[in-house]
Amino acid sequence: MQKFWLMKSEPDECSIDDALAAPRATVPWTGVRSYQARNFMRDDMQVGDGVLFYHSSCPEPGIVGVAKVASAVRPDPTQFEPASPYHDPASKPDNPRWLLLDVKALRKTRLLSLPEMRATPALADMTVLRKGNRLSITPVDASHWHLIVDQLLR
Repeated sequence: MQKFWLMKSEPDECSIDDALAAPRATVPWTGVRSYQARNFMRDDMQVGDGVLFYHSSCPEPGIVGVAKVASAVRPDPTQFEPASPYHDPASKPDNPRWLLLDVKALRKTRLLSLPEMRATPALADMTVLRKGNRLSITPVDASHWHLIVDQLLR
């Protein structure tokens, strides 16, 4: 059964335009350093799952594109690179702590901003809108996915 996700990326690191310009419009989702987000990738996300591409830590955060999970998980090489901001000296190649998967951008959309999402009553219980939520990957209910993709982003 297909699942749906919201995945946050800082546009300075990987924007929807960067993803669309990448070979096969596919990028490795590196730098996840939350155990809960890592566990979503490892245990729940499947190739073909839908992704709402979300720009965070920018002047206007919000959903900016639609994508899909394009690969199974594998070790994130940035954890082993001392020059990387995502380096984790405690993680070992024979027992990697951090994972990544590939995300294929399908299309850029208009910005669906946080204020607009908050002003939509049917999205009130969406995880990204919960006070204190800082996760870079969150599950999205099918009803929220369809409202956003089929109506709000059209």
